[in-house]
Amino acid sequence: RIFRVDNPHTKPLAFWDWALHQLHVRHPDVVMLAEAFTRPAVMAELAGAGFSQSYTYFTWRHSADELGSYVDELAYGPHAATFRPNFWPTTPDILIGALRHGSPATFRLRALLAALLSPSWGIIAGYEWCENTPASPDNEEYFDSEKYRMLSRDWNEPPATDISAWITQLNLIRRDHPLITDLQSHRRWHSDDPQVLAWSRSGPMGASPVLVICATTADVEIETVVEIDGQALGVGQRFDVQDLLTGECWTWSSGRNYVRFDGVERIAHVFVLGPPSDPGLR
Repeated sequence: RIFRVDNPHTKPLAFWDWALHQLHVRHPDVVMLAEAFTRPAVMAELAGAGFSQSYTYFTWRHSADELGSYVDELAYGPHAATFRPNFWPTTPDILIGALRHGSPATFRLRALLAALLSPSWGIIAGYEWCENTPASPDNEEYFDSEKYRMLSRDWNEPPATDISAWITQLNLIRRDHPLITDLQSHRRWHSDDPQVLAWSRSGPMGASPVLVICATTADVEIETVVEIDGQALGVGQRFDVQDLLTGECWTWSSGRNYVRFDGVERIAHVFVLGPPSDPGLR
């Protein structure tokens, strides 16, 4: 019931208009993922033709400004009603940027960005173990790509670089806090450090907003201040924040709040917001 279509932009759009309509009439529960890394206008046309989800340019977006601007476009741009994004840190064809020789912290970071910025996300086999041997110094593909052969991995004896537990935690957060996947409520917040991306997802009054503050560079210690408007998020001037990654809690206030990332263990905060536990702070 789920199909990833390779390079649909190399086939006539009229074919997809016809085929996807026929498919959805007969099997409305089928999900079709367009693996089309091509011009934005063509990707938008494929989405309009009926593809359920689409690959995106996330793989090539790395800085906080690049990521923030791109997600703003997906959430509020002219194709937001039809283009449903799916974020992949790598694909069998693409191993670029910091992941080419990146540490486990880099793999954890890019997984978090993909999982919490986009309504849908995915990884290829081997990402859980931070596999990243390139085909050559200049080739952006994997040396051991499963496009060419099946690899046997002993999941009972994972290597020291195994981040499976981290990926499980991200998926549990997505399951337990579905607001995270609501792209239409996406809002960015200011950080004094350009390496830090801060955003929130919120719902109707009474729903607990989620605030993510994330470094976009791993293995670097970062201290910064982020500006948050609790009134706009429906939690008032003073509010509690609980980190879903660690269970830690703090009381914050609207305005400027301090954060620190060590670049290895602590690379992000994923906060659920609520009224302060001490009524005197409201």
